[in-house]
Amino acid sequence: MIELQGVSKIYRQGRSNEIAAVCDLDLTLQDNRVTVLKGPSGSGKTTVLTIIGCLARPTQGRVLLDGEILSGLPEKFLAEVRRRTFGFAFQRFNLIAGLTAFENIVLPAYPLAPRFDTLKARALELAETFGVAHRLDLNVDDLSGGEMQRVAVARALINDPRVVIADEPTANLDSERAAQFLDIVATLKARGKTVLMTSHDPRIWSANVVDRVVEMADGRIVEAA
Repeated sequence: MIELQGVSKIYRQGRSNEIAAVCDLDLTLQDNRVTVLKGPSGSGKTTVLTIIGCLARPTQGRVLLDGEILSGLPEKFLAEVRRRTFGFAFQRFNLIAGLTAFENIVLPAYPLAPRFDTLKARALELAETFGVAHRLDLNVDDLSGGEMQRVAVARALINDPRVVIADEPTANLDSERAAQFLDIVATLKARGKTVLMTSHDPRIWSANVVDRVVEMADGRIVEAA
């Protein structure tokens, strides 16, 4: 279980252009559930994802995983939790320029030192699922936006993470690929995974696999179904 207790995130704190991206937010995410954060741009959805995924620390408040406080851990230990617990697929892809699609997909697995043949087989399986197997040898700079998105989703799943965090995962996917992504979300849920997404996509909000929709505005939760 993941808990946010009184979490705030303030950028440029104390300056004239200070921005409160998240304000005194309380949120509990149960294991083996699919949750979607929705809301307009600037509502704080992506900031919440980065805080939950240990990519950013809250300015105030606490983040807990199974009752253990994460937000105060030294970076060395926080990185280990992040690597073993979370898989990320962000809207801006964050792919590494100069590397191939295959290299980008497998990169998060290297610190865990799996057998290369096992890693390659997993990467090929994911690439085939998302229709980019024929593009694996290309530099990511030569991929289309939709292909980059699919490579980013495959990369998020390469370590078989306990929690999958996805920022607008279907933004550049057609209906067929979006349906395939939701099928994978259903498979992950069936395997006991926790999935947290942001989305402007009604195909995501209304999907049967989604357990909960949390609406945000101005850094606060305004409705949680």
